[in-house]
Amino acid sequence: MLPAERHRRISTAVERIGTISTESLAEQLGVSAETVRRDLAQMEKQGHLMRVRGGAAALSVVRGLSGEEASFTERSASQQQAKTAIGRAAADLVRSGMTVVIDVGTTALQVACALAPDFRGTVATPSLLVAAELSTRPHVDVLVPGGRIRGGDLVCSGPLTVDFFNGLYADMAFLGSGGVDSSAGMTDFYFEENATKRAILARSALTYVLADGSKLGRVAPHRVCGFDDCTGLITDQTPEPSLASAIEQSGAVVISA
Repeated sequence: MLPAERHRRISTAVERIGTISTESLAEQLGVSAETVRRDLAQMEKQGHLMRVRGGAAALSVVRGLSGEEASFTERSASQQQAKTAIGRAAADLVRSGMTVVIDVGTTALQVACALAPDFRGTVATPSLLVAAELSTRPHVDVLVPGGRIRGGDLVCSGPLTVDFFNGLYADMAFLGSGGVDSSAGMTDFYFEENATKRAILARSALTYVLADGSKLGRVAPHRVCGFDDCTGLITDQTPEPSLASAIEQSGAVVISA
């Protein structure tokens, strides 16, 4: 296999999974671990990924670990299979007649995409992307608050947004997250938008946090809530024992996508 083809396949694997070991790549490519290490070193110099202990990580994951959220475009391309699976698992919980809140983020957007075609109900969202996804559904009432718009994710935030969700009593809510940690709980990147999340939490009968495997064990700059404030976590990977224990002790559940 030519180096260019190996690099293409490595890039695809890293973007799909987020992080991957040298041994796994060597097995997939049918080459030695040393060949993979040379490829990773070259790809890191070209700015395609970052080497980490034992393997490589997508740039979107690395930025998240450093406390900086990756761009919407980078996050959309990362962990695609995981986010799709989480979106389907979340949508399976929704029943017609419900009032549902779908938060902001690339994983939250997948919840909107996965809602059953025959769903009838109300969806409130601070995300203009979620609203646009559902805008053509004839039996879905889409509610969007006012507020300041942040580029990329196209999310509303600010006092108008918080007031809107303080006045909305939802049957179920799905919250995007920047990190989920056994000590810190659920955290995210934007302080102003966390006020919106807390308003949603306070007024929703059931609230599920959405987090792909790359977010488990990570801590973003701003705390949103503890596990005892939400119903459960929907994720594609089995949490580490310390995180699983913290969730269980709080009375929340883990739903595997």
